[in-house]
Amino acid sequence: MESNTVAQKLEALVKLQAIDSKLDEIKKLRGDLPDEVRDLEDEIEGYNTRSGRFISELEALEDSIKTSKTNIKEAEKLILKYTDQQKNVRNNREYDAITKEVELQELEIQILEKRIKEAGFNIEAKKEDIDKVQALIDERNADLDMKRKELDEILNDSQEEESKLMTDREKATKKIENQLLKYYEKLRINLSNGLAVVTVRRGAAEGCNIVIPPQKIAEIREKKKIVIDEHSGRILADVDTTSYEEEKPKRTTRKKKEA
Repeated sequence: MESNTVAQKLEALVKLQAIDSKLDEIKKLRGDLPDEVRDLEDEIEGYNTRSGRFISELEALEDSIKTSKTNIKEAEKLILKYTDQQKNVRNNREYDAITKEVELQELEIQILEKRIKEAGFNIEAKKEDIDKVQALIDERNADLDMKRKELDEILNDSQEEESKLMTDREKATKKIENQLLKYYEKLRINLSNGLAVVTVRRGAAEGCNIVIPPQKIAEIREKKKIVIDEHSGRILADVDTTSYEEEKPKRTTRKKKEA
């Protein structure tokens, strides 16, 4: 970047501030819509994750019922097998052993049927959970569609102007030395109204209305150095001569008394 005079640096800063102020106005028109859209997107993503987890749990319950039913059939086959074997036992010991196996399989069937019943209750509860989450997803999606439409309308109206301002801003920043630009950017972030470069109007710094001493006002007018407001840190770029002169008391001339 070429070496510029202080006056040129201040001129570039004033131009950059004007561009940024216009961009701030455009962003203000959007309000909280961009944040609201992002929040809704995050909320819906969370609900979708929860719904996916519920669906996985539902599928696991359904699989457990299938497995239990398969195991019941296997147990029933064993009972038939043991019952047939009882017909050919040679002594009471073999009979009692087979009877015990039959009882164990019958107990296993009871346990499996209980599991199927519990899984059935859990499936119904899980389906209700899925329906509730889906209702929330549908509701938030409707809100999101409305917010996106509203935001898109604002963006479409301001897109061309914002694009031009961003191009102008890029050009303006190239005329400002890096250290000064960093100070300006940091200052804008810290100030609520974003006014980092201001004019002195009616003897006070614009944006904070703190009175500037006459000696400093003279330094601002000379534009031989970058003058910083010691209270707010703002860059004092110029003096509004018109408003400043208005504050000066007007001289009045007295008419001579007639002799």
